[in-house]
Amino acid sequence: MPVLGGAVTFARFRSEPGKKIPSDTRRWLARGLASGAFEPLDPSKGDEERAAGFVELEDHDATEFASVIQGEYALFAFRVDTLKVPGPAVRAELERWRVGFEKEHGRAPSKREKAERKEAVHHLLRQRATPTTRVHDVSLNLKAGQVQIWAASRKAVDEVVAALEGALDLKLAPLTPAAVAARAGTPEGALAPTAELVGLETSRREVADVEA
Repeated sequence: MPVLGGAVTFARFRSEPGKKIPSDTRRWLARGLASGAFEPLDPSKGDEERAAGFVELEDHDATEFASVIQGEYALFAFRVDTLKVPGPAVRAELERWRVGFEKEHGRAPSKREKAERKEAVHHLLRQRATPTTRVHDVSLNLKAGQVQIWAASRKAVDEVVAALEGALDLKLAPLTPAAVAARAGTPEGALAPTAELVGLETSRREVADVEA
């Protein structure tokens, strides 16, 4: 649980209401997160291989969001489940079936028979498979209007951002050093290395050349 454990791999964003500022923050959060709540995969139904949505921070199976607000923060998480049937397992099962089929019928199975059996095997193994779960913690500072997403990959961050903007009607902008400086009105030239830093770096290179 990165939010409570102190992990440092996260992305920061500035948040602004899309249309209007909600009058009832708790209700706005509960309704918004519920609209994008996680729904678990059902291996016995459909062919979906992925499910994603919001869950409670301390219970990744819960989607009530009754205690999401803690002080000036809203704390919750974004869960992603992936269900995949391993290809080697399908091939191994098909090979066992092929051997038995040839012994019983005295011939190799046709392409149609192979395709039908492959579909049946995939369905059977899917029902036995266990989804892989990943959870990304999310912190929304209601007072400062900042969002932190604990995720290591850009793809994961982008997915959570899109889900937040859709569920809570927010507009999120990355809080990079350049973006923060621009918002504060800091001149672009002020972000360039100072003469002291440039001189220090030059000295280090000269020392390295001498030592080499």
